[in-house]
Amino acid sequence: MSNAKQQHAKQSIRERERALPGLLPPIEPIAARKFVVAIQRLADDLSYGLDGSRFLGSGIDYVQSRQYLPGDPVKSMDWRVTARSGRYHVKEYEAQRRIPAWFVIDTSASMVVSSTGRSKYELALLVAGGLALACLDRTSPVGVLGGGARDVRIEPSLAKDRVLQWLLRMRRFSFDESTEVTRRIRQLRPTLHSRSLIVLLSDLHEPGAVHSAALLAQQHEVAVVQFQDPAEVMLGASGFVRAQEAESGRGFVVRGKRPMIDQVRIENELRKGGVGHLLVRTDQPFLHRLRHFFRSRASVGRGAR
Repeated sequence: MSNAKQQHAKQSIRERERALPGLLPPIEPIAARKFVVAIQRLADDLSYGLDGSRFLGSGIDYVQSRQYLPGDPVKSMDWRVTARSGRYHVKEYEAQRRIPAWFVIDTSASMVVSSTGRSKYELALLVAGGLALACLDRTSPVGVLGGGARDVRIEPSLAKDRVLQWLLRMRRFSFDESTEVTRRIRQLRPTLHSRSLIVLLSDLHEPGAVHSAALLAQQHEVAVVQFQDPAEVMLGASGFVRAQEAESGRGFVVRGKRPMIDQVRIENELRKGGVGHLLVRTDQPFLHRLRHFFRSRASVGRGAR
């Protein structure tokens, strides 16, 4: 890359940072560039396999044949039906529909606390960014909604630069932000005037979040990517452990070797509500499972139509 291009890239990132006030000081340009490169690579990996076909024209799923009308393209002719009936027929395909995609990202303090090198929040932003760019590659508008106390709402857009702006903005976080996932979903629901894809990225520590996602799935396509830290599965200490809630600061005592959340209840409620669910551990690989999760849901969607 030439010096002129490098200076232009640095200036562009600085302008984005100045235009997006946050809770922490501006992100270093080098760190911002690495983050953008990481989500672009993830988007490329996710795009490979998300679509069953690379054809984008008027449609690829055959529906029926009908009689030829003046103006119909010759390439759509159904020669088998034409030969059998003695009249010209053309094939009709189901046009691909690109619905808007909303990413509801939990920005609360519980997402930031981590026992590993990568927090749940960092991983959630990476996954959201990769999925967002993959949706843009498939000409699906992308919007974002913050699931914490911060008032973050970006309407669906096909502008890649706008998506990168809110990704850089969301990298700033606070260690005392409360969870507002349930309230944000309730606010989003009446504003969706057409069928949409909603992807919730959260650790699901808020009890009402699961129920709100299930209600939203009655009218829209909803997928939940749950992030889990190893410490949440089983506390390593024995006896009793004194801890502090990350968002409220409230102290509490829990018994060692006891799960912090009821994972079975969460999975059962989401399954009954028809919500797709994927559990991502911060200490385990996730790319192949993430790709398979969204590819299988796309296949189910085509079959349902």
